Amino acid sequence: MTTSVLGKSTLHEAIMASSSSVRDSLPKEYHKHFETLRQEIIDFAQAHDIPRESLAKPDALREAASKLSIPDLQQLAILLEHFEHLLVKKEPWKNEEAIEYAQEFYHLREQYDFQVNFLVEAGILKEGVIMGIDGNKYPIPTLEQIATRLFERREELKTKHDQGFTKLLLVPFGMSLDVLIETLKQFLLSYKQKNSTFDLNTNEPLWTWPEYQGADIGDSPKLVYYPQSFTKEDHGGKTKMEVLEGQARGRWALPPTAGSATGGTTSVGVAGESETRTSGWTIHLFQPSDPSNPDSKGFAPIPRQGQGTPQGDLTPRPPFRERGDRSPLEAGQSPNEYLSLLQEAQDDENSPYHNESGMTPEDWIIAFMTHLKETEQPLGGDVYLVGTFSRSIAGVPYMFWDFGNLQACLGRDIKPHGRAKYIGARSSVIV
Repeated sequence: MTTSVLGKSTLHEAIMASSSSVRDSLPKEYHKHFETLRQEIIDFAQAHDIPRESLAKPDALREAASKLSIPDLQQLAILLEHFEHLLVKKEPWKNEEAIEYAQEFYHLREQYDFQVNFLVEAGILKEGVIMGIDGNKYPIPTLEQIATRLFERREELKTKHDQGFTKLLLVPFGMSLDVLIETLKQFLLSYKQKNSTFDLNTNEPLWTWPEYQGADIGDSPKLVYYPQSFTKEDHGGKTKMEVLEGQARGRWALPPTAGSATGGTTSVGVAGESETRTSGWTIHLFQPSDPSNPDSKGFAPIPRQGQGTPQGDLTPRPPFRERGDRSPLEAGQSPNEYLSLLQEAQDDENSPYHNESGMTPEDWIIAFMTHLKETEQPLGGDVYLVGTFSRSIAGVPYMFWDFGNLQACLGRDIKPHGRAKYIGARSSVIV
């Protein structure tokens, strides 16, 4: 950590001030950024057992920081340097090279603006933040944070980009699942009111199995996320609260099925280095409806058995692999088979499914609403949500659009070994 960063008392006073004249000296549009960055520094200190009062004393902070690991020390240094840049330059630090890259390869600005406006319209994003199940407010990731992450991982994600994983989805993971379910219900009713030709069961636009009520909260929640197996005792997953706590410490950046088959604490992606830390959210890349056209609307369908087509030239991604009668990324296989394929792919950089992970209910809800908004059609395909596991009954959640009853459904958990001809899995790349 540089002396220039730690040697300025004004910087440290600005961090600790509850009502800051320094903040008020900034352009008004950067006040929220000031508070967000300031709070990140305070949260970092708390997570790493640095006394809060040390933040106002350069010498005390230098001494406390000397006990940090090198990655954590670098993380704190970047936070302080960005805070100092804001105070001195009167504007946030920007990674122009990363923004240019993300715009060229992902059309990030247009996608980001759409996502933000849509989340506001849906009532999810309020004054730039969401409320987490832990009572904390989580700011939406900035365009620059996302661009920086895409730029940092550009070599790693080159194959996924070539396969068509270019569609951005911002998921407010930290929110209560109950709140998101109610949001989906109200969104469907509102959409029907604005689009009279949309076929919807207005008496019951969303059916949810009662088991999911409060499933992500409490001392022993029913749902765990990013499981390693679908067994009650050895699932290897984390509760939502554990994931949020890990994000605050720069851990659990990628779910185990998107980082390594054994789990671990890879410091990239959801949390990552401080400048790309996005606690409370997950940032996804999906294939759009036409993976060969990054500007196509909506999300790619789940192919029926034998009906999918490969995507990509670097490492062609078939919708299935030849292995007996298994076709794991087409419909008709068991949750165990889908999870197994995704886990095996993480240890094999040559696998066409490397870096992919299964969906959670939170992911599906946001994807469904986005797809309907963009295409004016419900997101079809019954989906095993293999990014989650209901340990209370040892089942895997699934969601679908019921074309018969004209309603969205969060269905009864399916046993991990069970198969259904028309149920498949959808995967994404978490950035």
